[in-house]
Amino acid sequence: MKIVSVIIFFLCIILNTATGQKPVKIGIAGLSHSHVIPLLLNLDRKDIEIVGIAESDKELTKRYAERFSIDQSILFESLDEMLEQTKPDGVITFTSIYEHLKVVEACAPRGIHVMVEKPLAVNTKHAKKMENLAKKHNIHLLTNFETSWYPSHYKAQELIDQDKLGELRKIIVYDGHKGPKEIGVNSEFLSWLADPVLNGGGAVIDFGCYGADLITWLLKGQKPTSVFAQLKQYKPDVYPKVDDDATILLSYPTMEGVIHASWSWPFNRKDMHVYGTSGYALIDDSKTIRSRLSEKSEESVIKLSSEDSTFNDPFTFFASVIKGETVILPTDLSSLEINMIVVEILDAARESHKTGKQVKLKN
Repeated sequence: MKIVSVIIFFLCIILNTATGQKPVKIGIAGLSHSHVIPLLLNLDRKDIEIVGIAESDKELTKRYAERFSIDQSILFESLDEMLEQTKPDGVITFTSIYEHLKVVEACAPRGIHVMVEKPLAVNTKHAKKMENLAKKHNIHLLTNFETSWYPSHYKAQELIDQDKLGELRKIIVYDGHKGPKEIGVNSEFLSWLADPVLNGGGAVIDFGCYGADLITWLLKGQKPTSVFAQLKQYKPDVYPKVDDDATILLSYPTMEGVIHASWSWPFNRKDMHVYGTSGYALIDDSKTIRSRLSEKSEESVIKLSSEDSTFNDPFTFFASVIKGETVILPTDLSSLEINMIVVEILDAARESHKTGKQVKLKN
């Protein structure tokens, strides 16, 4: 992600502190996605102010209000009511993927910026409507991935940009865990995560999006020429309506991308292998990268820290974008442009599985 330099970022923080700039007003749309919990655990922030939370499930709202000591005055059943009464600068979305479009339809005409949890949309039809609304009303529409904040990914990008690996030939991305039910996700999250309409699929959507995002980003927004995918149900008794394992092959003129997305791994994993004509980079986790840059060299291990990334908090990042401190480029991990391609890849993967054929993408 090419964003403003660390120096400019910190100068902005100093200036804002000196001038007493108010925190960015943020609304929360939905509570059914458990990625909302880290935000609710840290409501007393200086960079953002949560001015409203919209959730139609009264029992869920009550449970979270009690658990996180949320002020009743900021709780709303209706998203429209919350937007009208609190007038946030931006909205962070924790609904089903299918409901992302509804959030943008409510926010965009009001000039309210939106950040959704990955992926951007449940399908290309929804994504195009969201894109049109964002452009028409000139709002930021960003997609949050946990992997957007991994310092190791930016180190891999640096090695590629410096031509340390040679011409790219293969990028393999591994993402997933034992399964949402197996790891004990909340019932309200599981109810739509394993729904073919509300989530658009199973592991192919939940974890396939990570690989599609990272590969498209490393290739500067290049689309694959074709997509081929196989989806499996290793646990039909647990996930009868959706896949729990997906292998997606992305073909490019001079390389290939392979995405292994699964709810059937023996343990949690988010790692990536990048191979070029002269070297490789193996991203083991968020802060560890192993590389070998030539046939005669030895493998080296680099250990990074959170300080090696400009941002490690998506909510601080969103606030910075809203304030104009951070400029989003079309080739950034969270950008609308990259994530439109991500949704197109996922659509093609589902279509390929249905037909058993490669799906060609239009450039």
